[in-house]
This record gives sequence, structure tokens and C-alpha cells, in this order.
Amino acid sequence: MRKLPEVQEAKDLMNRAMDWSSFKWLFEKSKVRETADRANAVLDRLNRSVKAQWSDEIKATHKRLVAKTPAALRRLEKDPPQPACADPEIVQLIEKVIEADHAAHHARMDAEETFDHAERIMSTDLAREGCKKAIHSWELHEKAIRKAEAIANANQVRE
Repeated sequence: MRKLPEVQEAKDLMNRAMDWSSFKWLFEKSKVRETADRANAVLDRLNRSVKAQWSDEIKATHKRLVAKTPAALRRLEKDPPQPACADPEIVQLIEKVIEADHAAHHARMDAEETFDHAERIMSTDLAREGCKKAIHSWELHEKAIRKAEAIANANQVRE
């Protein structure tokens, strides 16, 4: 996975922001939020782009493995049947991608909640904690994307 300038810019800003005074936070918090949103959007687009390269079998298997709720499973049953991936190694890789996606999503939500709470109570210490959490969430998202790329690469080798 190539380095994404928007994500690196956001990481650099968050690292600098951890040393800001309360006064600086007041004036720069909107820039922090915009930079974080831009990094998240770039990572989301790359994630979708990588998964779009997957074969129909891998996409169908991923969709089936993600559908955990009864309602989601019923919706899948209404769709025309898609061939599932039979290779157990690929299925295991897909499960790892799903786990990594969930971890990245939860870390992102935690970072956003921390920033929101910090803003409500005007806490620079909590905002600093939000910076750490945001950086961690981007690292997890990048890791999930690398795993998704590994599936695309493994599938191309098998074909």
C-alpha cells in the first residue's frame, strides 16, 4: 500500500497538536477535524477501490461472512445466488479483513467520540487523547487495507 499524503498530513498534525496549549486548540480544532475527515475519506475510498478489484466469488463470500444478523441473511437469500469462494485460505484471509475492518471502525468511532467529548467539556487533555486514538485508527485502517490487498494479490496468483 502506498503512503497516502492526506493520512500522513493528518498524522503529522495530530502529533503536533498533542503539544498545543488550550488557546491554540480553540483556534485550530476545526482544522484538526477537517484534516481528520479528509484522511478518513481517503482511506475509505482506497478501501472500496481495493475491494472492487476482488473477484465476484470473493465479494460474495465477504458479503456472506459480513451478514451476521438474520435480516441481513434474509436479504442475501433474496439476491441471486453468487458462487462462493471455495479456497479455505482465501476465506480465512477474508475473515481477517473483516476483523481488521471492524477494529479500524471501532477505533475511528472511539477517536471521534473522544474528540466530541473533549470539545463539549473543553478538555485539551482529552483532545490529546483523541489525537492518539485517531492516529491509531488510521494505522488500523491502513492495516485492514493491506490485508484486503493481500486477498486481491493472492487471488491473482491463483488465477
